[in-house]
Amino acid sequence: MKQHANSWQKYKYPYLFIAPAILLLTVFSILPIIIALVISFTDMDLVGLADYSNIQGAGFTNYLGLFKDPVFIKSIVNTGIYVVIGVPLVILFAMTAALLLNYGTSWLFNTFRVVYYLPSITNIVAVAVVWGYLYNSNYGLFNYILSWFGLPAQQWLQDPMLAKLSLILMAVWKSIGLNMIIFLAALQGIPRSYYEAAEIDGATGWKKLRFITIPLLSFATFFVTITTLIGWIQFFEEPLVMTKGGPLNGTMSMALFIYNNGFKLSDFGYAASGSFVLFIIIIIATIVQFLVKRKEVEY
Repeated sequence: MKQHANSWQKYKYPYLFIAPAILLLTVFSILPIIIALVISFTDMDLVGLADYSNIQGAGFTNYLGLFKDPVFIKSIVNTGIYVVIGVPLVILFAMTAALLLNYGTSWLFNTFRVVYYLPSITNIVAVAVVWGYLYNSNYGLFNYILSWFGLPAQQWLQDPMLAKLSLILMAVWKSIGLNMIIFLAALQGIPRSYYEAAEIDGATGWKKLRFITIPLLSFATFFVTITTLIGWIQFFEEPLVMTKGGPLNGTMSMALFIYNNGFKLSDFGYAASGSFVLFIIIIIATIVQFLVKRKEVEY
């Protein structure tokens, strides 16, 4: 007993330092997740929210209903398209921008760093207003550019597939800046001696990029991939403010489906079950990424 008391006295300060973080994590993350899980097995709605006695258990009815719901299935497919197209584009363009801006120190390079970063901190509503004008079918900039080449005007946000691609383009533009900063930090941490040794051996710029820069960016790339993947699985703001999930649910994402059922239709139990399906997908995608990374490190 005395030994346990001495051990507590010895290690109490680290526990005291992390206690506020654990408390906040418990109150604002773990408890809401547990409560949402319980709600997902009920038929909770506005009536139940006002009077808990009106809440009835639903078992797995909500979960079974989700996979019979054509709108939810459509949202899964749409989210998959967003992830498959959007995530590689964000990584590619962010890394390219970082590489181009890494080797300059003049005011011009610093200005472009700010310019690329600004979309990441710009309010999504303001972004939607600007891109709404760009995508306008009658007087939008994109259709005006197409007219230079004699191409017909496009219904950017009215065609289901084209609307998805339009939202992806806007989201990629908005996501480049933050990830570019991460790649820039990683690039500046690569020792110059590696490049000097490669130059002595006669390596060209392309070989230095391929065999030194990109391999040494692997951990930054892994971090960007994980965070970007999670963000795009939760794709929400762009379809909400630009298309409301239309046309014909062509841009409906899983997160927007959950929002519509929870906050518009007040079907909290159904929305909570959808959120847990989304949660499980995120967990699986993250675990797969870590397993792939571990195998790469082992080899």
